[in-house]
Amino acid sequence: MRAVVQRVSRASVRVGGEITGSIETGLLVLLGVAHDDQESDADYLAEKIVGLRIFEDSEGKMNRSVIDIGGAILAVSQFTLFGDVRRGKRPSFDAAARLERAKELYDYFVGRIRALRVRCETGVFQAMMEVELVNSGPVTILIDSSKAF
Repeated sequence: MRAVVQRVSRASVRVGGEITGSIETGLLVLLGVAHDDQESDADYLAEKIVGLRIFEDSEGKMNRSVIDIGGAILAVSQFTLFGDVRRGKRPSFDAAARLERAKELYDYFVGRIRALRVRCETGVFQAMMEVELVNSGPVTILIDSSKAF
């Protein structure tokens, strides 16, 4: 499982012109699911993301988590995080999970975030979405459950 985590002052996602998820201060998480991912990958990412200390404390140091600041998470599925362009210019998505499994693990990930007592808004799985955000910092962190980077 792969995540692009962005610290935001606000973020929202629209489907067909309607907002399906919106947050103020918190994290936008773009989430990709690989074909061999398991629930343990989602557990790892959920706990890592909720605990990330990327919000500033009173001394201006990144030392607080989304829980510490009372923030929220906007989780958006994005299979293109597994796009492979090493063999050309058109991405291959062979490493991405099949639709049913990807949705199952995306939903499980969202459930884990909520179980960790963080409000989690979402996009619509497999829909064409428009994501708007104001990246605060900017701060962007890449996380891979297989620790590829």
